[in-house]
Amino acid sequence: MTFERLQFVAERTLLGSGKEALFAVTMPEQPAALYQFCAKVVHGHNITQFGYRLNQRDRAHVFVGINIQSPEDKQKFTATMQRHGYTFTDLSAEDTAKEHIRHMIGGPALHTGREHFYQVNFPERPGALEEFLQNMGDRWNISLFHYRGQGGDEGNVLVGFESTNRAELEAALKATHYAYQHVTNAASMSLFAT
Repeated sequence: MTFERLQFVAERTLLGSGKEALFAVTMPEQPAALYQFCAKVVHGHNITQFGYRLNQRDRAHVFVGINIQSPEDKQKFTATMQRHGYTFTDLSAEDTAKEHIRHMIGGPALHTGREHFYQVNFPERPGALEEFLQNMGDRWNISLFHYRGQGGDEGNVLVGFESTNRAELEAALKATHYAYQHVTNAASMSLFAT
C-alpha cells in the first residue's frame, strides 16, 4: 500500500465512522471573519481541513472539515452555525466532496490588493488556529487559506494576506510565535490562482 492510498483510506475511515464532518460555509469577506467563525463556532472542535481562496468581495466560501464525537455533536455544531447566522451545506455524505471538492477550493483571486503568501506551522491541537488569528488581529484580510491535518505534532498551513506593508505583516506574524516562511515561488503559487 502506498502512502497516498493510506491517506485515502484514513480520510474515508474518518468520514465513514462519523468522526469527521465536511461543510461548505459562507461567511462575510472581511478581516477577522475567519477568527469570528473559529471563536463562535469551531471553538472546542479540532479542524481536520480548511480550504479558502479569496474570490468575491461580498462573501467568502470556505470548505471545512471538523472532528466530531457523535451524531449529536454534529447536530450541535450545525445548530451553532445556524444560531450565528452562517449559511452552510453539509457535504459529509457527498462522494464528490470526499473525492474532489476538498482539494479544489478556490478559483482566481479577483480584485486583490498586494498579496503575500506564507507557510505557517501550527501545533496540532484544538484552538491553535483561533489563537493565531486572535494574535494577528483584524488589520489584514486573509486571501487564501489551505490546511489539511496529517496526524503529526504540527500542521503546515498556506495562508495569503493582503497587505501593502510586508514588514508590518511579518512583525505581526513574528509576534504570534508560530514558525513561518514567506513563499516566493511564483510557479507553485499559480496553482492557487487558477
